[in-house]
Amino acid sequence: MTSQHTLLRGRTLTFMSEPQSPDDTSAYRYEEDGAILILDGQIVATGEYETLQTQAPDAMQVDHRPHLMMAGFIDTHIHFPQTQVIASWGAQLLDWLNTYTFPEETRYHDPELCADMAVKFYDQLIAHGTTTASAYCSVHRASAEAYFREAEKRNMRMIGGKVMMDRNAPDLLRDTPQSSYDDSKALVADWDGKGRAHYAITPRFAITSTPAQMEMAEALVSEHPDCYVQTHLSENHDEIAFTAELYPAARDYLDVYESYGLLNDKMLLGHAIHLNAREIDVLAETGSHPVFCPTSNLFLGSGLFDDAGLRARGIVNAIATDVGGGTSFSMLQTLNEGYKVLQLRGQTMHPLRAFHWITRGNAVALGLEDKIGTLDTGSEADIVVLNALATDAMALRMDRARTLSEELFVLQIMGDDRAIQQVYVAGAPI
Repeated sequence: MTSQHTLLRGRTLTFMSEPQSPDDTSAYRYEEDGAILILDGQIVATGEYETLQTQAPDAMQVDHRPHLMMAGFIDTHIHFPQTQVIASWGAQLLDWLNTYTFPEETRYHDPELCADMAVKFYDQLIAHGTTTASAYCSVHRASAEAYFREAEKRNMRMIGGKVMMDRNAPDLLRDTPQSSYDDSKALVADWDGKGRAHYAITPRFAITSTPAQMEMAEALVSEHPDCYVQTHLSENHDEIAFTAELYPAARDYLDVYESYGLLNDKMLLGHAIHLNAREIDVLAETGSHPVFCPTSNLFLGSGLFDDAGLRARGIVNAIATDVGGGTSFSMLQTLNEGYKVLQLRGQTMHPLRAFHWITRGNAVALGLEDKIGTLDTGSEADIVVLNALATDAMALRMDRARTLSEELFVLQIMGDDRAIQQVYVAGAPI
């Protein structure tokens, strides 16, 4: 059976590089009457509607005018088993983990619960325009199995891993150094590179892993250099102090991960707020990626991320929701709170850079910009259609908007799942 082209019509926006200023028109392509031509889950071309219609006259057409089409959003740090503890009132990080998160994650030993929650988790991602995410599963192998199985059903490009944690957690939420290695190894074999899946070796953070388990993480990273690595770093002052007690020989928090050979350009370090000069040097040298989690950092009172300071050192920062410490599945709301965090830092996030960050920018941090994050020819057709008139308040504001940047800022500050008109994954509307 011959495949048929699909032609999506609407306004198109895609980035070729990170915009350096609000006036940096060379960093993106915008078409007022644009189109995206898709075949077999990939983008064949993006450009003017009239040109692409002539190129594929028999294509099935879908008209999304007057809405804006761009690459699907990418979330680089989220917790699958925390789906139902989002918006849990509490104190700061360690209390919040012990009161809400750890008890909730103990439930994920049950494969049926995992399968049911995976459906609900992915429904939330899609509803908010997210087509790729890097997620922490629970300590249980069943949770990672359910996570990847659901991603496979939906043909989504997803990253994930079961957390490794053998101390400072409830009995039902601890593995052992050997079992964490064995389970992770089996999951890598079963899922990494299968379809659109990527595995992330996931020692939760230094507090919940003994030196023996860190050695197992080191072995996994050495044996599987193509896998991602994800963990947490310097989110909270009490966390940093506790880490120093547990690893007294470490020069600082980052040195725990550095000394076990975990730092490389596949490493995603959630939060990375309270860093010293040596740690920043090491991040720059190793190409590791701090992940800014603004809604979580504000909700838990953790601190203000120094985006500009890290970027000035050539460090590529990612940005993420961090549900359930984060307060929304929406990358639009993540940008909203991120803008405010940076305002408090005396830094700026203009809307062009903001939308670059949650598309191509996060793809660059993941090393996947050749596959996702843009509307380039050959990219996978993960696309979000955005409606800046989604609510009465947005429509009222848009009455006075005159530029693309103004529209993007309305979406960034006022938008949420209601602004998501449609989502395509590998060319399929879902």
